[in-house]
Amino acid sequence: MQSLSTPSPIKSLIRPRHRVTRASPNKLVLQCIYRSDSVSFPNGVGSNRADWQSSCAILASKVVAQQQPIDKSISGGDSGGVADHVAAVNGHKTSVDLNLVPIDSIKPHQPQKPLTITDLCPAPTHGSQLRVAYQGVPGAYSEAAAGKAYPNCEAIPCDQFEVAFQAVELWIADRAVLPVENSLGGSIHRNYDLLLRHRLHIVGEVQLPVHHCLLALPGVRKEYVNRVISHPQALAQCELTLTKLGLQVVREAVDDTAGAAEYIAANNLRDTAAIASARAAELYGLQVLADGIQDDSSNVTRFVMLAREPIIPRTDRPFRTSIVFAHDKGTSVLFKVLSAFAFRNISLTKIESRPHRNRPIRLVDDANVGTAKHFEYMFYVDFEASMAEVRAQNALAEVQEFTSFLRVLGSYPMDMTPWCPSRGDDDDDGGNEKNPF
Repeated sequence: MQSLSTPSPIKSLIRPRHRVTRASPNKLVLQCIYRSDSVSFPNGVGSNRADWQSSCAILASKVVAQQQPIDKSISGGDSGGVADHVAAVNGHKTSVDLNLVPIDSIKPHQPQKPLTITDLCPAPTHGSQLRVAYQGVPGAYSEAAAGKAYPNCEAIPCDQFEVAFQAVELWIADRAVLPVENSLGGSIHRNYDLLLRHRLHIVGEVQLPVHHCLLALPGVRKEYVNRVISHPQALAQCELTLTKLGLQVVREAVDDTAGAAEYIAANNLRDTAAIASARAAELYGLQVLADGIQDDSSNVTRFVMLAREPIIPRTDRPFRTSIVFAHDKGTSVLFKVLSAFAFRNISLTKIESRPHRNRPIRLVDDANVGTAKHFEYMFYVDFEASMAEVRAQNALAEVQEFTSFLRVLGSYPMDMTPWCPSRGDDDDDGGNEKNPF
């Protein structure tokens, strides 16, 4: 490649900051350059300004030659007449073959099939080629939720919830499936805070029944276990059952359930058991000491599916919409906001308050009683309606009048799969009292 500064009279004929080089006799490569770079052809043309202009003339003449017959007398009668003719421009002789595609050989443009609502709003089960991020290690309940939301997807484990958010934002993953609430343990506040911090959209939900097992290394008996490790929620959900089994053990919290099983297997801990899924036992070579040890069979975790772009809401199936809002006048406005939904017969399925991190305390000065301190909150609300419905649009328009901040986190199809409770309590006799919570 020989250096060449682009002449100013022809700067307008080419796009700045790019160049085209020939990687092979039949292939051109577009590269990014600045004010000057090299130009090379197979025969070495391009060493000066005149050669560069000749190359431009070759391009133009080749196009004309393909549309109009060239006089044999000009080319000398040989088969390479076109190349010899254009090579004589500016006194430079070359046999450059630019291999331009004839216009007649270009196939006519085929009309494309127009997009439909199905293309723009895929069903949650269309995930055969998606990369789905989840928090935990293989064998975690989040992995099972990802597989239920997007069958045959490529599951990508992440060590933290925020890493899963970032994986989608950085195009490492196409979706993320993360838990937001459990029927026994309540909300996962960390993910509610991350929903507000990141700009991802909720595009679906999946509800997964949780079935806990007590796992240990092969050959270990329950009497030899003096410590149980698992996720804090899993420990809380199995507290009564562990006591009923007569286990006087120390409970220790770890990041996730499957991670507890992996830790026992990796460190060969024969005095420690883990609360995790049966799949985790298969993956890490553990045995199941007790099956279905959750205190309540109605143990379900709700996961949301996150994407970079929202889906188009529809009205042909049940939809749920999630919003978050804040207001400047304290909680006194909350009643008016909720009335906007009640007036239109819109059912609320969840309301959650979280501290307003940018302004956690509001001070109100009163000359008679001093200074009052009010905590400021962000309110998360889920309601059963699609944003394609006029009543939902009108409700949010009214809510916006009373709030200083309003954001729609997503409007997405509800998980309508049949209820299938865990089988953990199916074998209990009638005399056992179950935890109502």
